[in-house]
Order: sequence, then C-alpha cells, then structure tokens
Amino acid sequence: MHIGLFFGSFNPVHNGHLILANYIAQNTGLEQVWLVVSPHNPLKEQAGLLNEYDRLHLVQLAIEGEKKLRASDIEFKLPRPSYTIDTLTYLQEKFPQHQFAIIVGSDSFMNLTKWKNYQQLIANYKLYIYNRPGFVVENTIQANIEIVPAPLLDISSTQIRKMIAEKKSVRYWVPDKVFEEIEISNFYRRKN
Repeated sequence: MHIGLFFGSFNPVHNGHLILANYIAQNTGLEQVWLVVSPHNPLKEQAGLLNEYDRLHLVQLAIEGEKKLRASDIEFKLPRPSYTIDTLTYLQEKFPQHQFAIIVGSDSFMNLTKWKNYQQLIANYKLYIYNRPGFVVENTIQANIEIVPAPLLDISSTQIRKMIAEKKSVRYWVPDKVFEEIEISNFYRRKN
C-alpha cells in the first residue's frame, strides 16, 4: 500500500489539516494518508502543547469513519525529540509491505536541508508538496517530488488556541466532534 505521512503537532487538528489530508488522499496515487501526531517537533517551541494523547484523540475524533485517513501515534514509541528519518526507518522495518511518502508544505520543503539525514530522506522517499503562500518550490536538492495543488484555508492551530483562550468560539474552524471535546475537556483555556 502507498501511504503518505502527514506529520504535525495537530495542536489542535483543524479543518485546514483535514481538507489538505483528504485532498491528497483523493487526488494522488496514495492509498492512505496517516496523520502522524508528533509528540514534539524539534524545530518548534513546546510551550502550549496539549498532551500528545489528547491531541491524538482529537485527530481520531476528526477522521472517524474516513477510510483513507488514519491517526498514528507511531512517534510516541520512539526516542524524543522525534526526527522524520528515524520514524520512516522504524515504519519501513515494521511495515515492509508498505511504501511510505512524506507530505510537506512548501515552507517545510525549503527547510529540508536542516532536517536530520535529509539526504537519506530524499534518496529513499517521495515528497508530496502542497504550496504555502510566499514559499515557491525550488527543487535544488533533486528530491523526488510531486506538487499537489491542494486548497488551503488560512487557519492555524495557534490562531485557534488564542481564540479559545480568549473565550471565542472556534465552531466551524474544527470538526464538530473536536469542538465538542475541546469544550467538554476545557482544552486550551487560560489558567487564571
């Protein structure tokens, strides 16, 4: 099976993530897209990061019933911080019957040379790249890429967390089940 790995903090998962994942699952040669919940991205700040199991639960709620999308906690089992190449090496050993690819935004692609063992990544894995405003893809590293014209919503998890902390509604920014769980569990509220 051809599987695309969409890595993210998903803090929280929102409709922009889901539209992108679904578009790529439906409009490329990939048979499934796994939303890989990262415990901590080594290139991002950890402050404000909801517990990884809570973030995984929100992703599972968001994609419930979707056959081509799957939530993955694979990085929870690996040494931290998690690096994409280590995750891919582990997945390839655990699931040798599958062929894995990476899904990244054009902004992340432009930083790929900063990733651990990026040469090994581009030598062994295809990259599906979705455009982010202001980041034109220039494949100077000769990676195996496919640019996917996926629709993008100008939504960010940071923006959603800020709205929740300010007691503003994020209904319609996230799937209904995710909205309900955030409300019930009081996620992302400011501690006074």
